[in-house]
Amino acid sequence: MRIVFFGTSSFAVPSLRAIEESEFDLAAVVTSVDKRGGRGRKELITSPVKEFAFSKRKKIFQPVNLKSTDFQQQLKDIGADIFVVVAFRMLPESVWNMPDLGTVNLHASLLPKFRGAAPIHHAIISGEEKTGLTVFQLKQQIDTGDIILQEEVPIQPEETTGHLHDRMAILGGELLLKALRLIRKGEVNYLPQSDEKATTAPKIFKETGELNFREEVLKNYNLIRGLNPFPGAYTRMSGKTLKIWSAGLEALENENARQPGKIISDGKNFLKIVAKDGLISCKEVQLQGKKRMSIKEFLNGWGDSLPEYVDN
Repeated sequence: MRIVFFGTSSFAVPSLRAIEESEFDLAAVVTSVDKRGGRGRKELITSPVKEFAFSKRKKIFQPVNLKSTDFQQQLKDIGADIFVVVAFRMLPESVWNMPDLGTVNLHASLLPKFRGAAPIHHAIISGEEKTGLTVFQLKQQIDTGDIILQEEVPIQPEETTGHLHDRMAILGGELLLKALRLIRKGEVNYLPQSDEKATTAPKIFKETGELNFREEVLKNYNLIRGLNPFPGAYTRMSGKTLKIWSAGLEALENENARQPGKIISDGKNFLKIVAKDGLISCKEVQLQGKKRMSIKEFLNGWGDSLPEYVDN
């Protein structure tokens, strides 16, 4: 079975590797255009998918416009049986409908739950104990096609988005191969998605990360886990943004301490922030303009006496 792979981010690389090392014919790879980045935007940054494809000497396409007639003709000339999409942008129907077997997509949730750009983030932010992976047949509306194969993935109590992302990327490659083999044999039982059960996982922005200590401690804790490593959950202290990268949960020792936003610290070893029904015990933080550091390093470098409350 001849395949063209569409992908960009590091999440897609294990799937690309799985196909490249399998019995399938990986004919070409489509990825994003190189971008300027780094200091002074002088560095040319390529996608993780391009780096892997280049290392395996695969044919690579980097179209600016997926609707380009030249690009689409090049795709047709490859004569692929199926297209595979993992962590890529939306395809026009003229592309995804091109091969005889259509186009399949790997999505990092148990569809129809968490349709959208950030399913792993939202699974952790929502406090889910499990999530999963779905391989489905692509159609025009985002993440709505018939399900080919799914696999549940448990979420560990302290797991961050970064850790879960890496685990699911590897599991996704394995699930994708299983789905492709079912398709090749003609043994797929396609399952339509229920729109009534659908939830969304919209793109994450920096503003998503603002902590609110008037809310439940678990909600704040899940936001910290869900936004690590990007973009980071934050509060403000003495007018500066303080990102909290890692934290623990603690119970309030007495009802009189129930003052949301209050800072509890010995100035040397620990810093805790009171939430509605518990404490966020900060482990790793990053003050605006500084590097990430342990809470002991942060307290040692603060110098002045700590404020009584966070700003927000």
